[in-house]
Amino acid sequence: MSNQIAQNILLQLGGNRFKTMTGAKNFLAGDSYLLFTIPKCNKGGINLVMISLNGLDLYDMAFLRVKKKRNSIEYDQQVIAEVKNIYFDMLQTIFTEQTGLYTHL
Repeated sequence: MSNQIAQNILLQLGGNRFKTMTGAKNFLAGDSYLLFTIPKCNKGGINLVMISLNGLDLYDMAFLRVKKKRNSIEYDQQVIAEVKNIYFDMLQTIFTEQTGLYTHL
């Protein structure tokens, strides 16, 4: 990841400990967001998470289920939950509430 905002988001989630505890992978950094996949073994079938910095200097989180359409190269995307205007110290708690995956011991 080359983007400073995305690196800060990952650090606020717990860094390498977060990756190990949740199985998160396939990280993609954007100008003001971090996107990553998580295993399907969580509540709601969530397998993609996007965390972005908004104009209020707070975070927005989107929890999605993405699956490939049968006999197609296209994907279905369903938003399971969205939480807006989150302070940095609430990221881990909201992530656990929405996915059922713990970010630390």
